[in-house]
Amino acid sequence: MPLILGTNSIKDTGYDVANSLRFNSGSTDYLERSFSSDSNKRTFTYSLWVKKCTTASGGALFGSTDGSGGYIWYLLSSTVLYLQNNPNSSMEFQPTQKFRDLSAWMHIVLAIDTTQSTESNRVKIYLNGSQITSFTTDTYPSQNQDLNFATSQYLRIGEFGGEKLNAYLSEVAWIDGSQLDATSFGEFDEDSGIWKPKDFKDDVTFGTNGFYLEFKESGTSQNSSGLGADTSGNNNHFAVNNLTAVDQSTDTCTNNYATYNSLISLQSQTYSEGNLQVATTSSNKSGGSSTIGVASGKWYAEFKVTDSNNRTTIGITSDPSELDRQNQYVGFGAYDYSYIAELGNKANNNSESSYGNSYTQNDIIGVAVDLDNNKIYFSKNGTWQNSGDPTSGATGTGSAFTLTASSSTPSGFYFFGAGDVASNQTGTIQANFGSPPYSISSGNTDGNGYGNFEYAVPSGYYSLNSKNLAEYG
Repeated sequence: MPLILGTNSIKDTGYDVANSLRFNSGSTDYLERSFSSDSNKRTFTYSLWVKKCTTASGGALFGSTDGSGGYIWYLLSSTVLYLQNNPNSSMEFQPTQKFRDLSAWMHIVLAIDTTQSTESNRVKIYLNGSQITSFTTDTYPSQNQDLNFATSQYLRIGEFGGEKLNAYLSEVAWIDGSQLDATSFGEFDEDSGIWKPKDFKDDVTFGTNGFYLEFKESGTSQNSSGLGADTSGNNNHFAVNNLTAVDQSTDTCTNNYATYNSLISLQSQTYSEGNLQVATTSSNKSGGSSTIGVASGKWYAEFKVTDSNNRTTIGITSDPSELDRQNQYVGFGAYDYSYIAELGNKANNNSESSYGNSYTQNDIIGVAVDLDNNKIYFSKNGTWQNSGDPTSGATGTGSAFTLTASSSTPSGFYFFGAGDVASNQTGTIQANFGSPPYSISSGNTDGNGYGNFEYAVPSGYYSLNSKNLAEYG
């Protein structure tokens, strides 16, 4: 069975979300819109799905200003969800619950109606279908108070007041003039009990300034073909800042893809681009491992070396946290198997041997893991090394290693991983588990039609996402 560090592993949701948008704090990514007139400042609902990428910092799920020092912002910062309306903190909320999971999608709904006579009904916050009722801070607005949301100045998503978002967003909707609960946007799956999105577009009234961002388009202009296109029918399109077609992702709340797991920090490195890029340091042997581990089935991923390092190592590990504790690299442990850039060697149990061609900057390394036959294969720019044939089954033609069965490893799973062998070098490695952080020139999917890879996926192998895991894991 697969290990998914997070939820959203429903095989068939009945409603599929095609795209999300990946926000990277390092490049100050955001969407922005100015409205011709103020919206309903007392009654509105904001709904979105979000997949966090860091606990070190967070960012603005939205921020809006009145241009005269007043503002409202909604932050998913560090492990905290934080809502505040200024001036003078006239409304402020901080749930006691922590938001640490970096591998799962979560649904957040903010529903406000300051006209309500009962104070607790004026602000409602929902997480994955359930209303949050425990707060460390809960300052409710006064009755009929005007808030500073979506004024004639601007509304920004992804950055506000220097708070930059490191996350994926999907199904972003604002309902102008109505206070709705979470069931307007999602429902619990009758089989798994997992909260999932539903098709709500025709069932809600968006209001004059309401919008619905599905991120279906890839352009950068503020129009119906841009990343900030509003599909509610209102044409309240958003301008795009530093976001490009590469940031449009198929990692969504109905099909959750693997990323690097920044909670398991193979020593010293920096994660970015939606946790699909890891930059190693010269002070430690370091790298990253996938959020999803697998124990059976056949799986494929690609890794692009974007900063040259002749000791780059790419492969799989059964115990990323042990490598972290030992300050070691993928290929060091008895249950690690990797392909090293310098000389093209392969490594296992801290021992290298001859294998294939060396690789360097801009090369793309394919990794095919066959856990039904316990084999692993590596390709360089589409050519399988050692004349390998990932479809050869138990024969294992040209495989790099015969793996220890996952059931006999410390964790019972294997995780894709990458990093560097040497502690005196740096490198940058981008991971493509099916939703790449870099441009693809050819475009190849797995047999289920999932993923976007530079090179052909071997027959019978699949990308690391929740739908494939539910079917083949």
